[in-house]
Amino acid sequence: MELPQPGQSSEWLIDGPAGRIEALLSAPRGAAPRGFAVICHPHPLFGGAMSNKVVYTLSSGALQAGLATLRFNFRGVGRSAGLHDEGRGETGDVLFLAGLMRELLPAGPRVLAGFSFGAFVALKAAAQLRPDALVSIAPPFGKYFGGEAPPPHPGCPWLVVHSRDDDTVSYEETREILAEYSPPPQLVTVDGAGHFFHGRLQDISTVLLPFLQSAA
Repeated sequence: MELPQPGQSSEWLIDGPAGRIEALLSAPRGAAPRGFAVICHPHPLFGGAMSNKVVYTLSSGALQAGLATLRFNFRGVGRSAGLHDEGRGETGDVLFLAGLMRELLPAGPRVLAGFSFGAFVALKAAAQLRPDALVSIAPPFGKYFGGEAPPPHPGCPWLVVHSRDDDTVSYEETREILAEYSPPPQLVTVDGAGHFFHGRLQDISTVLLPFLQSAA
């Protein structure tokens, strides 16, 4: 891989641990990237893909913060090879892609971000990668993972955004589990956005940019 021109994006088919990974690499406008963000999409078996609007919003915010962004399709989605692995192989793919991005950008902050299933995978990967910042939108704890214990604290500034009326991932379960982490993440609670933030993407953008500017 190589970085696209400022303000541009390039499509990639990368040879990953389970075959090709379809990815979109984007560069911020203006100055050279000061770091990078790898962004994970929601559940592959329920229509999740890197084109998801919440994932796009995360990428846009990271680009505004001066980071190169890598969105990608999990196993079995789009042109990505392999089969859904319930978060196990997907976590390895995130670590693999973060390693490629570090080769492109040896210095500067490393950020992981994700929405729903992607938020949980990013958190699992963060336990090994130890990024400089983590962003979780509506992270599910246990819902898709057979009661798997919550991953360790990522050891970095951590932003969580969740709507109180989420009808897919329990807000109360998220709040209770996050309170057990030490230190707990920055939890931003919104009302009326549901799980998919229809018409409410600005709620994410408003908190995302200042978080990335200060934490990463």
